Amino acid sequence: MNTSVRNLSSGLSLRANFSWTFVGNVFNAGSWFAMTIVLAKLGSPEHVGQFALGLATTAPIFMFATLRLRDIQATDSKQEYLFGDYLALRLTTTALAMLAVVGIVLVSGFQLELALIIVATAASKAVEAISDAFYGLFMQQERLDRIAKSMMIKGPLSLIGLGVGFYLTGSVFWGVIGMVVARAVIMLGYDIRNAALTLNPSLKLIGNIIPTELPRARWHAATLVKLVWFTLPLGFVTMLISFNTNVPRYFIEAHLGSYQLGIFAAITALQKAVPTVVQALGRSASPRLAKYYAANNVEAFRWLALRLVGLGVLLGSAGVLAAVVAGRQILTLFYGPEYALPLLFVLVMIDAGLDYTSTMLLSVITSARYIRVQLPLYLLTTGTVALGCFLLVPSGGLQGAAVAVIISEVVRLAGSSAAVWHALRTLQRHSITPAPQSLDLQTSV
Repeated sequence: MNTSVRNLSSGLSLRANFSWTFVGNVFNAGSWFAMTIVLAKLGSPEHVGQFALGLATTAPIFMFATLRLRDIQATDSKQEYLFGDYLALRLTTTALAMLAVVGIVLVSGFQLELALIIVATAASKAVEAISDAFYGLFMQQERLDRIAKSMMIKGPLSLIGLGVGFYLTGSVFWGVIGMVVARAVIMLGYDIRNAALTLNPSLKLIGNIIPTELPRARWHAATLVKLVWFTLPLGFVTMLISFNTNVPRYFIEAHLGSYQLGIFAAITALQKAVPTVVQALGRSASPRLAKYYAANNVEAFRWLALRLVGLGVLLGSAGVLAAVVAGRQILTLFYGPEYALPLLFVLVMIDAGLDYTSTMLLSVITSARYIRVQLPLYLLTTGTVALGCFLLVPSGGLQGAAVAVIISEVVRLAGSSAAVWHALRTLQRHSITPAPQSLDLQTSV
């Protein structure tokens, strides 16, 4: 199969992509949130802590391995690389990430049960990483409905797999194995099929399901080295973003134990449901932003960027208000009285509001191909949260961890804002007066 991407299918309108992305990520984020509830209701904070530590151990490694290829592919408006190049690099980095996790488990001295949970979590992330390569293809074609439908099936099915596995065995390991099976089924039965049809709409299907030809990786060494060199800074950036989330969990596990980690993970799960939607909405606009920037259309780029940032601020403000008004009731309802720490919840939601806004700014920066500036920004942010946790967790406990994360998010927000301002100034200097262009979200690409 030719792994180049042509305009084989018309993209959806920006409004349609926003709508599909929102619905798909509500399903996905809701499913992740429900996983925490299932473990909290059927198990104990220790079980929630085990699940959280599995994610915290594997997430930075797999986030680095993605190299943010989905975003690079989606904003590759000049089609500098073929889909096969992106797929080949993703398969390579995913295999290396899996080996890295196994190596860490072997040398870290984890208890057997926790070691198995970590390896199973890594397998789940490996399947997700491969699906992400196909998502990048769908994004580039502005067909986010295909991503949304995948997530709408995969999220609830993963929840069922985790819940059934844990209920039958009382083991987080078997729950995660159930999640791995669910994700693999969707990748094989939906993602690959739609990627094949995107690359070749005239492709025949066996039984209306199995494509007669599958997407192929393109193993061209010089191209892969060039692509790695270009995306490597984003790999480090994405890893640092993951560390920002997980560094407090490492300190909590070390100083306070798995029980307190389970409490913290459950409360922050309420914070992390919305960022999945925020990130996806930013990504749905990234191809359009990249086209505006490449065309030197200052007004269109600025207006869409402002709408994204405004949405982040609005969602963050709503979260803080909910925590202030009904924090104790929300935590008791979802998890139980032992999780009802309203002050911690307010701090977590303040951090969430800052995170939502910074995430939208990150989409704008990436669309403008401001890649290398992100690494020093996130080095500073991660260093801030690590220092804050070192100073505040031993004395301040869970609230100290939350304050440390808030400080780091303020640093991230300031740096992201400065990068966006610089991108706009650069665009203004290089632009010529563009022909008027409609921003009607109903207009198809």
